[in-house]
Amino acid sequence: MPACAALETEWPLLLAACSLPGRGKLEKIRLLLQKPIHWQALFECADQHGVTFLLYQALAELGDQPAAHEMHRLDQRYRANIHRTMFFARELIRIFDCLEALSVDVMPYKGVVLAETVYGDMALRQSGDIDLFIHVRDLPRIRESIRGLGYTPHLSLSPREEQAYLRSGYECTFDSPEGRNLLELQWALQPRFYAVDMDMEGLFQRSVTVSIAGRSMRTLSPEDSLIVLSLHAAKHAWGRLIWLCDIARIMSQPNLNWDWIWQQASTLGIVRILNVTLLLANRLLGAKYPAPVGATLAEDPMAGTIAEKIGAGMASGSAYDVESFSYFRLMLRLRERPADQLRFLGRLAFTPGPSEWKAVRLPHALFPLYRVVRLSRLAARVARA
Repeated sequence: MPACAALETEWPLLLAACSLPGRGKLEKIRLLLQKPIHWQALFECADQHGVTFLLYQALAELGDQPAAHEMHRLDQRYRANIHRTMFFARELIRIFDCLEALSVDVMPYKGVVLAETVYGDMALRQSGDIDLFIHVRDLPRIRESIRGLGYTPHLSLSPREEQAYLRSGYECTFDSPEGRNLLELQWALQPRFYAVDMDMEGLFQRSVTVSIAGRSMRTLSPEDSLIVLSLHAAKHAWGRLIWLCDIARIMSQPNLNWDWIWQQASTLGIVRILNVTLLLANRLLGAKYPAPVGATLAEDPMAGTIAEKIGAGMASGSAYDVESFSYFRLMLRLRERPADQLRFLGRLAFTPGPSEWKAVRLPHALFPLYRVVRLSRLAARVARA
């Protein structure tokens, strides 16, 4: 639970610091700083929400810097993050160069790429790993190639388990001597049971060229970024403010093709997910959307209800347990089409994964019975709720 969320001043201060640049932002921060500030709680909350350096930037812009000692602490952390960010940028380029030599298509997103393209400063966003979209057919070659760079798979699967996981999962994580789970190779947006079947080839075809630390590479188009990041935030029940900050800044980009975004969301059956995301970005961070989008939002009262509950939960410090019945109920309510709700329930109930394979060891001939294992474990979880 974020330490500052239950306090009266720290949470509004954090929201003001993370809001989009604009008229009145600094004045609002100055007014809030006139009240007593529990600095340790504020810093802990900012850290848990991944927005420490956006807070630092906003306070530094005041000129008459508040609490010099506290600002010194933030400045030290900001400088340390510069070094960590440069490490991730170097590793990204090293991996990218290695895979480019194999003529393998990879597309980085999130992390330092998002920080550079959306914030204009890689050090303003905390990065914990490197995320690359790949074609699933290339995974064996990529895995073998990056082993020479010191990256080894975090998860060990049998050939049968891997075959099933490539159909039902979405990522393979890798450890390096520098830490665990530093690299994520993703061939889908989410596990299959979420029932959002994105055209991954289309993401690659619509990608745009950017420069990261002087290296040209392809990444998601702004429109695809808005959809992909909205889905990512929804999967985690919008539990961290940084995800909404990312989305708010993409929303502010000129010439965003809102018609295409809405058409794509409708095709995927994620209009409500997009609605909730836009409402949260607007209410918490002041992000604007075109008038026609506002009319569409008004047609979905359920989205408004969910956004209000999510926002209140963030303010109170409560969060969804992603293994709980209430979480899966939320995921169900986020789908506006009954057919997608049924696909979600069916896949959720009958799609086994590494946790089932680890919990029960079945012989190769009985591998299909893991669906029964999945269903029984899910039923037990619901019974305990």
